[in-house]
Amino acid sequence: MAKNQEVERIAKKLDKMVHKKNTDGALDLLRELKNIKMSLETLQSTRVGMSVNAVRKQSSDEEVQTLAKALIKSWKKLLDGSEEKKKKEGSPVRSSSTSKDSGSSEKSSKKSGEPPTTPTTPTLPPLVTSFPPAPVTTDSVRNKCRELLVAALQTDDDHKTIGVDCEHLAAQIEEEIFQEFKSTDMKYKTRLRSRISNLKDQKNPDLRRNVLCGNISPQRIASMTAEEMASAELKQIREALTKESIREHQLSKVGGTETDMFICNKCHGKSCTYTQVQTRSADEPMTTFVLCNSCGNRWKALKTLA
Repeated sequence: MAKNQEVERIAKKLDKMVHKKNTDGALDLLRELKNIKMSLETLQSTRVGMSVNAVRKQSSDEEVQTLAKALIKSWKKLLDGSEEKKKKEGSPVRSSSTSKDSGSSEKSSKKSGEPPTTPTTPTLPPLVTSFPPAPVTTDSVRNKCRELLVAALQTDDDHKTIGVDCEHLAAQIEEEIFQEFKSTDMKYKTRLRSRISNLKDQKNPDLRRNVLCGNISPQRIASMTAEEMASAELKQIREALTKESIREHQLSKVGGTETDMFICNKCHGKSCTYTQVQTRSADEPMTTFVLCNSCGNRWKALKTLA
């Protein structure tokens, strides 16, 4: 448990570095990971592989990139070893007795008309819960949209690190959108385009990773708005612009003078606030800007105040 907590702590630090686009100190964290004996359970629960891969792409330090690649390669062998172990457990032992048993079972299956059972080949163990299957469709438009979603989900190598079936996930997302509109009309296509565009956005990798990990379900990504899908950086910019607009609006009202000498050409109200600014030469009259307190309409007054 203590090892899991230590790996999770390092993974969170690496994620913060990627988010801030500053990987100073990443080499020391990667060296700590190298000294930790990693287990498959720890890889799956902490998703540290995804964090290391993100740092590798973000950093320009060759030593960081080399060490990150080495760690990912060693962890991949751990996953491959688990797969081989499952294959061995699922395959029959080659011996004379077992071959006789298998021959008799084949004969009995032929007599009963049932096909002989064959061991299934296990797939690479996913690091997240598998997604439920989506219905197969023969619609060419829907299939094309699913292909584009798969390409968007595979923009980086994160899907390999996580071990998720992108075709399966893309089909689930497309099915959710189709069930909402019940057709492949323009609204359906517009919704698909916005998902694909945001999932492919290199400046917003967190959205794609959260979808691949299952933190954002197919149902959720199918209905998210553009504001909800935006990156943290873009959300901060939008929030700052909104605050600045509100501040400017409030300042214009606080700094102005209320009057009933103007009539708003939109709501025809007389409750207004005006400010005067010297926009021309000193011997010219000041320019009067008016704000309607009722509807927020702004205009430049043609008449001057005495």
